[in-house]
Amino acid sequence: MSKYRLDEVDHQILDMLIDNTRVPFTDIAKKLLISAGTVHVRVKKMEEAGIIQGSSLTLDYEKLGYSFIAYVGVFLHNTSQTKFVLERISEIPFVTVAHITTGKFNIFCKIRAKDTKHAKEVIFMIDDIEGVYRTETMISLEESINDKKRLMHTIFKEM
Repeated sequence: MSKYRLDEVDHQILDMLIDNTRVPFTDIAKKLLISAGTVHVRVKKMEEAGIIQGSSLTLDYEKLGYSFIAYVGVFLHNTSQTKFVLERISEIPFVTVAHITTGKFNIFCKIRAKDTKHAKEVIFMIDDIEGVYRTETMISLEESINDKKRLMHTIFKEM
């Protein structure tokens, strides 16, 4: 991975991409009074340096029928089973996030489901994985904050 130092133009490009990953390079170029080729080259260099790692798509899960969110804490018989259990969890498409954690749980997951019945099925899938001792579930009543953009803007202002 090559070393790349961000300058003010890079920060401005990233700022605009954070707000909208689909903004055309020509629009960024017009706002920054540089060429679209310059934007393209700088984005390519930031990708090569690992600063930019793809882009993301934001979906409205409610409109897709997957508005039910639950968090599942997973207790393992043995911490040596963590890798195996995570590999099995990754095969369940409704588990959207999984963390190895300290404290109460060995693994902490976020699941998306259609409803409580579907969530129960997903939780049972996790429970049935060899090495899982038990699970503990918390139902999300509402996702009130889900905004990575604020953090990214703050990070780039501090650089």
